[in-house]
Amino acid sequence: MKSLFSDNRLANMLHLFQNMQSVTVKTLASKLGVSDRTIRNDIKSLNQTLAGCALIEGRKGRYSLEVLDGQRFNAILSEMAEADDLLNSPRNRMDYLFGKLMRADRPLLTDDLAYEMSVGRTTLVNDLRRLRQELEAYHIRVEGKTSQGLTLYGNESDIRRYVLDTNFESIYHSYPLDREVEGLLRQYFGEQMLDPSVQHNFRRFVILMLDRFLTGHYIGKLSAEAYDLVARAEFAAVNDVVGRIGESLGVTLPAEEKLFALMPIIGMRTPADIRGMRSIELDESVRPLLPKIVRRIHEDLNLHISLGDYTEEFLYHLMFMINRLRFGIRQTNPMAEDMREKYPLAYQVAGIASDVIARECSLEVTEDEQAYLATYFGVFLTESQLRMERRFRIAAVYTTGRVTARLLEMQLQRIVGGGTELTTLPEQEATTENLDEFDLVLTTVELKQGCHRPVIQISEIVREQELRRMIDRARYYDQVNTPTLDGGSFVMTGLFGEEQFFRFEPGVTYEQGLRCMVSKLGEDGLVDGGFAERLDRRVEQGSMTFGNAIALPHVIQYASDHIVLAVGVFARPVRYGSDEVSIVFLLGLPEHIEENDYLLIRVYDEVIAISQNDELRERIVAARDYQQLRRALFRHAE
Repeated sequence: MKSLFSDNRLANMLHLFQNMQSVTVKTLASKLGVSDRTIRNDIKSLNQTLAGCALIEGRKGRYSLEVLDGQRFNAILSEMAEADDLLNSPRNRMDYLFGKLMRADRPLLTDDLAYEMSVGRTTLVNDLRRLRQELEAYHIRVEGKTSQGLTLYGNESDIRRYVLDTNFESIYHSYPLDREVEGLLRQYFGEQMLDPSVQHNFRRFVILMLDRFLTGHYIGKLSAEAYDLVARAEFAAVNDVVGRIGESLGVTLPAEEKLFALMPIIGMRTPADIRGMRSIELDESVRPLLPKIVRRIHEDLNLHISLGDYTEEFLYHLMFMINRLRFGIRQTNPMAEDMREKYPLAYQVAGIASDVIARECSLEVTEDEQAYLATYFGVFLTESQLRMERRFRIAAVYTTGRVTARLLEMQLQRIVGGGTELTTLPEQEATTENLDEFDLVLTTVELKQGCHRPVIQISEIVREQELRRMIDRARYYDQVNTPTLDGGSFVMTGLFGEEQFFRFEPGVTYEQGLRCMVSKLGEDGLVDGGFAERLDRRVEQGSMTFGNAIALPHVIQYASDHIVLAVGVFARPVRYGSDEVSIVFLLGLPEHIEENDYLLIRVYDEVIAISQNDELRERIVAARDYQQLRRALFRHAE
């Protein structure tokens, strides 16, 4: 692609030298739209590139080109100009157009631009239309009148934000930095122990800041919140290095430009090396957010989030994230889609945290940032489960020889993983007393003796995927009402029976249906007398819709120490606030939910899975009785 700063500028400079006997640095700088210092650096660079075939010499302030080897010189010049071929995609042309417009000191004629880019006028007009649409989100516009040319209008901060978000690499990929500037940056990076990703981003901000300021585009007045950053310790170091960079270039860079350069530091991603993180002072104003987030997650989902050793790192993440949102620093998350799909509950919890941040800080959390939050909550939820789950003990009973038994053991170890204790027992040792000590019994033969634990009969050659799912269900065996060990149904099917399924025909409202479900649970003694009142109060705090026509009302019940689940389906979607609901999963949660968190997390995961599966939701809504619902919730091996 045509570069505004390197190869193509150098090629343009050589063309100017070919057409002029001699030329001053000031004239070259004016024609190419750069500083005198940049021209002098370019001449040094060209002399290195042309060594042996040409030489640019200066006498009394005027420079001229002397070609020593015409064939080699033309080959080098052609190579420099080859980048023009890359202007064959709309994205590249839009980036080039914006780069020209942002540096222009007068309106640019469309015909001149089309000629320079070697495209037709119609193509250029279409590219401009796309560019204008993209710029709207940044409050930037391109205006022009016939025969008067095109001009870029917008706040300088917005222009810089657009470049950083969209086309920095296209416009600045070959921007030349002085050796002295490079040295100052390396020294700063070494002193501050910055993560390589932060170094890369800081360099981008410095390059953009220098080019815009040196070409007369001062960033201007910033928000009051930005000026508050002057008091931060990190600003002192940035102030020093940017000030010295300015001195090396012969300019005085104002505080606003230094604050702009500070942004990638106070808005960094939490670094892999926590030493670099702790070299930055934590803004204590983020600390009160944490208990509010944890409390809201508990209120909405009755989940207990413990951050443990990650507390301080999470606070730093919140600080950096809030700074990014506050100052418009976009952080693209390449894992956002994967986080939504693979860790749906963590993403849902991150949505609750995002809502708290939005309310407390008056900032809208982007999907990319929500996905970064979900990464932390995925860790917190998993570690909470591991802390609460006691070691799962499995007995594998065999009757064949030791070699076959060893083969079976090796297969099972691969399936059960490191968090499970596996013991192999020959049949003669598999007494009722011994087997009752385990959580699950796997056996290659039919057991003659009694056993009060769940039993799965297997063959010596294990069907791994099916067995893995059956073992997974066995972990919840003691916590569900109607335990089954099939490998295909949802764990939640063990939490409700025929009396907890409700089908509502057209005409029944959401409120009426929910009252009916609560009343029946009360009559059956599954929830206490105050359950309905507590649920009403909980509903007043906010909607309990879960997305995609699913409602998940839940509140504490004191009738038992188990999770109570009822399922209601509406033949036709009904209104609930601003949402439509077709399926209701009503949860009664025991007072001491900590002991059941891992089962509750599993139920939430399954509800999310249903919300994301259109075909499954349709089957559930179509269920006319309990048996049809169970068949709908049976999922075959994948």
